[in-house]
Amino acid sequence: MKICFLATADSIHSKKWIEYFLKKGNDVHWISLTPSIFAKDKNIKFYLIKNFPVKSLGLLLNILPVRKLIRKINPDVLHAHYAGVNGVLAALSGFHPFILTPWGSDILINAKSRIMRPLIKFVLNKADLITCDAEQMKEELINLGIIASKIKITYFGVDTEKFSPGPKDQNLIKELGLQNNLTVISLRNLEPIYDLETLIKAILLIVKEFPKVKFIIAGKGSEEKKLKTLAENLKISENITFIGFIPNDELPKYLRLADIYISTSLSDSTSVSLLEAMSCGLASVVTEVGENKLILKDGGYGVLIPVKNSKILAEKIIYLLKNEETRNKIGKIGRKIIEEKYNYYKEMANVENLYKDLIKTKL
Repeated sequence: MKICFLATADSIHSKKWIEYFLKKGNDVHWISLTPSIFAKDKNIKFYLIKNFPVKSLGLLLNILPVRKLIRKINPDVLHAHYAGVNGVLAALSGFHPFILTPWGSDILINAKSRIMRPLIKFVLNKADLITCDAEQMKEELINLGIIASKIKITYFGVDTEKFSPGPKDQNLIKELGLQNNLTVISLRNLEPIYDLETLIKAILLIVKEFPKVKFIIAGKGSEEKKLKTLAENLKISENITFIGFIPNDELPKYLRLADIYISTSLSDSTSVSLLEAMSCGLASVVTEVGENKLILKDGGYGVLIPVKNSKILAEKIIYLLKNEETRNKIGKIGRKIIEEKYNYYKEMANVENLYKDLIKTKL
């Protein structure tokens, strides 16, 4: 197949999706308005379109070159990731078959805006097929007027061979100062939507019972300075290591260092970082939002907590820190769930069949 992706080139999720089809021997083309942060693969035909700074005008100026390029490539299928700018450009290209994959905030948050809602509905209606990674997303799409038969739930999935339980990297333990310490890890970016402030406040309560517990906070974002200042003011900086962005290829060795995974997000569809943590055998504590409550069952597959409640968050983490057997049991169950339901290779194989069915329809 000749497949053209219209997707942001700094997204690991798009990269993983594209890599699968490249390895399967397909002719892959990738159009992006942002430069790629990944090592170039000579087998991927990558096209960088100038992203004009003025949002509304910039979108209009990008339509013509994107439309012209798609026509020149003439793929068997066009696939846009995210129902924002990429989705709009794909819809306005007039090319079919056109698949759209919303990611979460575009539907769960942006579509609630009176300004954005009509634009997003336009994109959704232009798509021949929509894939999403959560039942909640499917319900929201139906609420936006999309017929259920047009929507297919497809998880980004986890590479269970790469993300698996394994020995701890002793050099990394020394580097991060984690010797003989229980460790909790967060992988969400330092943005308001992920509410790391609640985690910082919970840490203050946790260290009263576990003075030596360590927290690894990965990711980057606009709230980095604010969160570090809060940790300093609460005098818990020694318990926290802000390590910045971790490339996806390096994530497994960091997850294997930890005893517990934590996410305090205020909104989610299907969190890939949660699935990756579960695949590595970690007990997880996450907010009861989006698909989290369907993926986990409190005390079984993981622990669910209300949003913005540092007291309950602290209580749940303290409980797991005290009970190694429970942590291990949750971790083993979680790993099994990922292998059965969220396997990256199985999910991408399903997408491959969707592509082929659409192509047959076009012919």
